[in-house]
Amino acid sequence: MPWPSTILWCLTNRTGSSVRHPTASPGRVAKLTGMEIYLVGGAVRDALLGLPVQDRDWVVVGATPEQMVALGYKPVGRDFPVFLHPVSKEEYALARTERKTAPGYRGFVVHAAPDVTLEQDLARRDITINAIAQTATGERLIDPFGGQADLHARVLRHVTAAFREDPVRILRVARFSARFPDFSLDPETLQLMRDMVASGDVNALVPERVWQELSNGLMTPQPSRMMGVLADTGALSRLLPALRESADRRFALIDHAAHGGANLAVRFACLMTHFESDPAFLRRVPGNCSDLAGLLEREQANIAKSLHPAEEMVKLLERCDAFRKPGRFADLLQCCN
Repeated sequence: MPWPSTILWCLTNRTGSSVRHPTASPGRVAKLTGMEIYLVGGAVRDALLGLPVQDRDWVVVGATPEQMVALGYKPVGRDFPVFLHPVSKEEYALARTERKTAPGYRGFVVHAAPDVTLEQDLARRDITINAIAQTATGERLIDPFGGQADLHARVLRHVTAAFREDPVRILRVARFSARFPDFSLDPETLQLMRDMVASGDVNALVPERVWQELSNGLMTPQPSRMMGVLADTGALSRLLPALRESADRRFALIDHAAHGGANLAVRFACLMTHFESDPAFLRRVPGNCSDLAGLLEREQANIAKSLHPAEEMVKLLERCDAFRKPGRFADLLQCCN
């Protein structure tokens, strides 16, 4: 049978249902097809740091979309060729380059073709510790931008000057500062981020992407570091200007909530207390988060004085709908602690 059919048979059984077969491994597929397959990004970084690896992403060099589909991979990418492995369901992206054509994080032309090299693909990534690749067999690391050295030095550093083409990277670097609180931010990278804010690049960020990165940052061990980096670059005053008021207190609250293992809604409410947010931004925030923030704003002053008189306590419980939503009321009390 032709080679695509041979590999597809290796990835599935004769009835078409997925099975875990040795030949379904990336290394085996690479060997049989001649493609180059590499583990990239966070999985390599976290493994080198001795941290649990949550998700594994792969880059495929020397392949076309048609070949991937012929092998049984399912296309899922909207903006560039990404495929799901038919067995593991892990993401496999064709190596690509990006060229800036318009403002914003969507203003790119993507080139994905068999002639794009691994190094070209890694060069478009945000920071060096995310630009390390590993061969599919795990035998060798490819690190053209010094990511391993920066891991050892505990430094967050941009890969190339192309960093400034995507304002989302400001949010991502701020988030990584919160996830890895013992890492420092390279001074040149910090200055580059400040220049991007000063030139107005950050104004192109849309509310849904801001929320995506903010919510991930709030769930890190020290979310105040994300807010601090955004403040230091000037991005915070552009994206959430009212947060500049009582910033130190807000940042201490969210760190306290993080140390207590609070959920996202509690951390968000602690951050947004006494803050009138942009309606467009709030529309992108999940209802449980915005509801708790609003409830805290309304009832925070009443909770302390309601701890003694029974009548006032009952009124508070009724206003907060605590009998129907006891979990939300427990979150409210955690915010006040």
